[in-house]
Amino acid sequence: MTVIETMGKKSKEVARVLATAGALKDKALHSIADALIENTDYILEENAKDLAAGKEAGLTNALLDRLALSPERIKGMADGARQVAALPDPCGRIISGGKLKNGLEVTKVTVPLGVIGIIYEARPNVTADSAVLCLKSGNAVILRGGKEAINSNKAVATVMRKAIEIAGLPADCVQLIEDTTRQSSIELMGLSDYLDVLIPRGGAGLIRATVENAKVPVIETGVGNCHVYVDEYADVDMAAEIIYNAKTSRPSVCNAIETILVHKNIADKALPLIKAKLDEKNVELRGCEKTIEILGDSVKPATDEDYATEYLDYILAVKVVNCINCALNHIAQFSSGHSECIVTENYTNAEKFLNSVDAAAVYVNASTRFTDGGEFGLGAEIGISTQKLHARGPMGINELTSMKFIVKGNGQVR
Repeated sequence: MTVIETMGKKSKEVARVLATAGALKDKALHSIADALIENTDYILEENAKDLAAGKEAGLTNALLDRLALSPERIKGMADGARQVAALPDPCGRIISGGKLKNGLEVTKVTVPLGVIGIIYEARPNVTADSAVLCLKSGNAVILRGGKEAINSNKAVATVMRKAIEIAGLPADCVQLIEDTTRQSSIELMGLSDYLDVLIPRGGAGLIRATVENAKVPVIETGVGNCHVYVDEYADVDMAAEIIYNAKTSRPSVCNAIETILVHKNIADKALPLIKAKLDEKNVELRGCEKTIEILGDSVKPATDEDYATEYLDYILAVKVVNCINCALNHIAQFSSGHSECIVTENYTNAEKFLNSVDAAAVYVNASTRFTDGGEFGLGAEIGISTQKLHARGPMGINELTSMKFIVKGNGQVR
């Protein structure tokens, strides 16, 4: 067996242990939280190696931000583990049940998915977050991070595995693939004898490659080509603040916006105000002819490729549209189905937008940056699903379960 096949076999074995682990899962999560705090210096030392290599390799500031850890971010990882431990156990919940006419008692209950594989890029916090969520939901997990974060990922995984073992569960509940070559990701995608589901977390290229190559079920997450539409009835000051937050508070994440659409009747008033706010962070604008006419040559001409791009950087595409239907058509063409927003004081237009846009989260007068399990009151998340089966939107512990039917009889035959 290959190294990855061996990992799959171990995961399948420990998944059976986790399915009946009960309170030990929460004990392990508290152990992980304590260990992350106690080993902060070690984790930061390893993270510094990745940051140095990333700068030498020419990673953008946005990617370096994703890669960077700090005492605050490590504390956030630990706090997340404790918060997940405090959540009700998602396994064993009775969904429905009753007695049939023939006397059989049939109950539908939630159960772990089993073994989850996660492929992700340069975000070492995903190592901890994913492991914690899988552990709470009774799933074994095989993690495969990117080469940019390999030292950080190894450090976090090592700390967690020791903590899990101290708590009385097998360390192999969490396993990290240390080979960051393309071959290891392809092999993980084909691990159909052991994996129950594969979750890619990263850019469009990673997700596309996973969907095209995987031989196990895939839950698509993460790509966020998100929009804000400034309606003709918008409060322009509110619009400027929402756009500023949704683009610049953290441009490297999937719930940051990539395009703004502005109604022609309000564009002369709204666009200069929006640009003035975005200039505070030196956001590069790429716009249509009308946008350039209003804002001047500092705006670069936009193409369809610009409107289709998830920049994850201080770059924003802009388009002036003739009507709300034009905005809806643009979003339907270019949206990744993540998060979409309308800024308006018009009830009819707000309702039309909410009912027409096909996305995991649709907003009226609020930043798309709220699309997050914690912000929605759901607890930590493993990602934002942009598909419709079997989960959509922020995926927490409940979305990492399946179901089975428990049937009890007293000798019935058919």
